[in-house]
Amino acid sequence: MTELKPEQFEMRRLESLSNTIFGVAMTLLAYDLPKAGVFTNAPDWSDLAQAYSGKLAGFALSFIIAGLFWISHHRRLARQPMGSRGAVILNLFFLLSIVLLPVTNGLYTNYAMSSAVAVLYGLHLTAIAGLNAWLWWTILGGWRRETMASLFPLLVFVPGTIVAGFAPHVAPFLWFIAFGGLLIRRFHGAGAETEV
Repeated sequence: MTELKPEQFEMRRLESLSNTIFGVAMTLLAYDLPKAGVFTNAPDWSDLAQAYSGKLAGFALSFIIAGLFWISHHRRLARQPMGSRGAVILNLFFLLSIVLLPVTNGLYTNYAMSSAVAVLYGLHLTAIAGLNAWLWWTILGGWRRETMASLFPLLVFVPGTIVAGFAPHVAPFLWFIAFGGLLIRRFHGAGAETEV
């Protein structure tokens, strides 16, 4: 086992913390879904659709986004067994942005047609994507396949957030396009080096 320098950190400890943070944040996303108490009588299909329709879409969007960023974060930490103080601090800011996801998701699922709330949610998604891309850049140090794939959600969330200011009902459809980063990573790198 190699001896740690005082300015280095074991990133597997950060990975343990990040797994906990992602798990709690992804669980708290469901906290804002309607509970049984919202119904005065036994609900029928119409009541269920009315209570859950918009909220489930916002929950699904945020849960999938958090899951994809967790995968990216896990892959990134696997490539960096040791990190500097700056890398750890940047990772902590990234995890802070994940911790706040249930807050903006709760606002968004309750007030999705508010352009102010939709823009706030879009800015939050953009911040998460920006921090993720920055972390990939610091680890890889250049324009590699993973860096390009991590920039794709950022390039989708920015225009989606602008659209949210004028047409908040259209923005989620644009934000879902951010998952195309997975396709970029898969198909752009066909024949490239084996991933970790």
